[in-house]
Amino acid sequence: MLTVLKIKNLALVEDLTWEIGSGLVCVTGETGAGKSIIVGALKLVLGERADRGLIRTGEDACTVEAVFDLTRPAEVNAVLEEAGLESCEDNQLVVRRVVSGSGANKQFVNCSPVTLQLLKSLGQYLVDLHGPHDHQSLLSQERQLDMLDAYAQAEKEAGIYRAAYREWRKLTREHEELGNSERANEQEVDLLRFQIEEIEAAEIRPEDEEDLAARYKVASNSTRLVEMAAQLTQGLSGEEDSILSRLSDMARLVRDLHKIDPATHALTQGFETAQVELQELDDNLRGYIDDLELNPAELAALEERINLLESLKRKYGNTLADVVAHKDEAARKLARIEGRGDELERLEKAIAAARKTVDGAAAALSTKRGKAAPKLGKEIASHLTELGFKRSLFELALATHGTPGSQGAEEVDFLFAPNPGEPSKPLRQIASSGEMSRVMLAIKSALARQDAIPLLVFDEIDANVGGEIAQAVGAKMASLGGSHQVISITHLPQVAALATCHYTVKKEFGDDDRTRSVLREVRESQRVDELARMLGGSAKSARAHAENLLAESPSRFSVKKKARR
Repeated sequence: MLTVLKIKNLALVEDLTWEIGSGLVCVTGETGAGKSIIVGALKLVLGERADRGLIRTGEDACTVEAVFDLTRPAEVNAVLEEAGLESCEDNQLVVRRVVSGSGANKQFVNCSPVTLQLLKSLGQYLVDLHGPHDHQSLLSQERQLDMLDAYAQAEKEAGIYRAAYREWRKLTREHEELGNSERANEQEVDLLRFQIEEIEAAEIRPEDEEDLAARYKVASNSTRLVEMAAQLTQGLSGEEDSILSRLSDMARLVRDLHKIDPATHALTQGFETAQVELQELDDNLRGYIDDLELNPAELAALEERINLLESLKRKYGNTLADVVAHKDEAARKLARIEGRGDELERLEKAIAAARKTVDGAAAALSTKRGKAAPKLGKEIASHLTELGFKRSLFELALATHGTPGSQGAEEVDFLFAPNPGEPSKPLRQIASSGEMSRVMLAIKSALARQDAIPLLVFDEIDANVGGEIAQAVGAKMASLGGSHQVISITHLPQVAALATCHYTVKKEFGDDDRTRSVLREVRESQRVDELARMLGGSAKSARAHAENLLAESPSRFSVKKKARR
């Protein structure tokens, strides 16, 4: 669950650390007090793009940090590992967003920088957020089918089906592409053959490219090389005053020195070594000059070879390895075209076998869906009855496809008839947001056991309801709080009275004449005051009603978690 939410310099919130408890957590306050900032902060944590206008006036950046304790970290760890990040330590996940007014925004998971896309991927396993208009996801038939599969505990069958469907579609596309290639004209075939023959004729060995370049460099500079080597031999031995000639004279002096004082042998060893090495250098340079023949034909051949390879690279790739790869691909394509008949026959057999697998997987999935659909419909209808739709109808209509689809052999429609005597219609044709909010709550309640997302956030989805229905909505949220952590931003005292933890958001004005939104927990008499305000004022009747609501609430017990400014 979400254990801590820290907000700094976001809109009217200057600095907030909110330690959040379990169960149903309600947040109330006057319109415009800043309740929506909490939802905005959570959306930032979930990877929603940030608006720099959210930064508190006069500040350079705003920060949101959320700490989650995970009871089932497997899905989150899988996302982290796929992104190259370490798994959660002690099953704790820390998400931090920094929105800057000038530079780039930053986001971190467990202190490691990440992308917004990664936050979105994590968010689907952490928070299910619903606002007044967020019921749109319920209108998608694909999403409705996912809900039915979750209720039917058919995730395994759905996974098997999707894998079989992907393989069948892949083989079908290959068959279509190859079938289209039958219309390839002779010009395309001739082009492929020309490319293959041209590259094969060059007898390319990518590893020889460096050696060829080195040989060309020597051949094209042979005249200069001979001149430089000759200048060196001239200085070593080609002149009367050359180095080796002078060393020969010096060698006589060294020998005379040895005759007079044999101890000087140790001092002159380096001289003798230098004389020998310089003589070898002279001999080697002369041999190098003799071997370095100025052969115009060889140079022309090297130039021709290099020009050929450069021409092939311009046509088929940046490197010789790319050229060879192009030839191999052209050969494969030509083989497919020339042997398309056998390949088409093979693919047709493979497609038939894959379709049989798809049909089998679809049948297993359809069986589970068919058994679960009426049960889920009845369970949702039961929750709707408790939410004020006393004589409504709710059912799941399954319609079989002509051919398998990406989600199976059928599609589903959630049908709802809120009023007696009226025919059932698909949810997407129901306009009332008040009705849709209650339908969403009923569906969430029916799927509570299968819903693995630990935190549900309801942002004023109880708008447009009141009286007994408001009481029923609150009871339903409180019931969800038994299996999930539920945060409800609400204007209804009937909902707030059922909360495990109750917080208020208020505007305050500091000594600097700045407006700040602050979040505080209310208990006992403060809670009565807040409920009385929501009921319409501080009159005795309002307070008495508030006390009655709290007295009837099953959630009356001490709460340890608090919010700090």
